[in-house]
Amino acid sequence: MEKKIATKLKALLESDTLNSHPEKVTDALFQEHDFFDPRDLLQVKYEMLHRVRVEGWSVKRAAETFGFSRPSLYHAQTAFEREGVAGLLPHKRGPHGAHKLSDEIMKFVESLCEDKTISSTVIVKKVNEQFGVKVHRRSIERARHRDKKKRFMPS
Repeated sequence: MEKKIATKLKALLESDTLNSHPEKVTDALFQEHDFFDPRDLLQVKYEMLHRVRVEGWSVKRAAETFGFSRPSLYHAQTAFEREGVAGLLPHKRGPHGAHKLSDEIMKFVESLCEDKTISSTVIVKKVNEQFGVKVHRRSIERARHRDKKKRFMPS
């Protein structure tokens, strides 16, 4: 039984669906039945929405019972209506990757970096002038570091 629990816990962690506050889930189903796991964020959100939509609970009561804020419940509701159960999965915030630094810009940056005397401030300025893209020097440094790692990684 412990192995089964550890396996599920690992799966929840890997899928980013581990509820960080299972102790806040006070709904009777999660207290009385093994099938309902307060650590399973997807299941908790789904049951919270079910209580509001099907059983007519108030948003306030459902949010409190399942350990969420009212805005979080509304967000989950909107995501569920738009995408179904998949909408309840956590999404990473912010941009993913160096979205401003295209291959063309990085080739330009690398050509500038051949001159070892050029500063990162000057590189940022030249990228802005050439491509009209405002980018932070650390973004360029991180992108260059990623590119170097890729070159040495076996494919």
